Amino acid sequence: MPELPEVETMRRGILRAVGSRITAAGRVPCPKRPILVQPGPAALQKKVVGQRIESIGRVGKRVVIHLEKGDALVFEPRMTGLVLVADPPTREHLRFRLDLKGGPLKSIWYWDRRGLGNVRLLSPKQLDEQLRGDKVGPDALDITAAQMQQRMEQSKRAIKVALLDQRALAGVGNLYASEILHLCGIHPARRCDLLKIEQWEAIHCRMRQVLELAIMHEGSTLSDGTYRNALNKSGGYQNHHRVYDREGECCPTCNRGSIVRIVQAQRATFYCPECQRNRR
Repeated sequence: MPELPEVETMRRGILRAVGSRITAAGRVPCPKRPILVQPGPAALQKKVVGQRIESIGRVGKRVVIHLEKGDALVFEPRMTGLVLVADPPTREHLRFRLDLKGGPLKSIWYWDRRGLGNVRLLSPKQLDEQLRGDKVGPDALDITAAQMQQRMEQSKRAIKVALLDQRALAGVGNLYASEILHLCGIHPARRCDLLKIEQWEAIHCRMRQVLELAIMHEGSTLSDGTYRNALNKSGGYQNHHRVYDREGECCPTCNRGSIVRIVQAQRATFYCPECQRNRR
């Protein structure tokens, strides 16, 4: 967390910065441990100040600000990072800011409670080396069912674990993987190499549905309240979760099973044992 819907919401929230020029950039003094910002303050200022923002994209779970000279500022939120244009949840966890002129936004802020995220300026070559090719898989909203099957069907890993592999598929994380598999009626421990073609097609179909609906609701704000959109407002998709973080509750799909929590690859998984039986 944040996953594709939350990061796409952040991207859309700062789109008004396109066309603006950067007047200042750098770390915000923070009493907590500093986040990784590359290059250092002086070099970063020298490289980006005066540049125009050409476009704002997304690579998996990262917001990418493309600059006129070809470099890109990459925000990677990891666990608790937020890209904001409004007042942050707290001042003490502000980590980085871009000041702008020539457009409707005065600043873009990066806030990170746990400080696990990073901000990096990458050249076109570095962008290709680090965020394309075999480093980051096809985006979950762009990949076809056939491509997804081809990339995963030989694996003996559980399908839930495979969906989290960002080299195979970019953007899906723990929360949305549980929701997708529930809607498919597929047990999260089912091995990839045992899935049938119609199951791969169902996963792909439900994946698009879940992610697009979550984007429409501007992501999920969980009980810890950490995730916020660019205007520091809560998302709304948490109100549509069917299994995630609902251990012990009656399944809303079948009204028979109770939601179960298990741990896979050190991450919590939620599913209904009635709807999602691991049939051999």
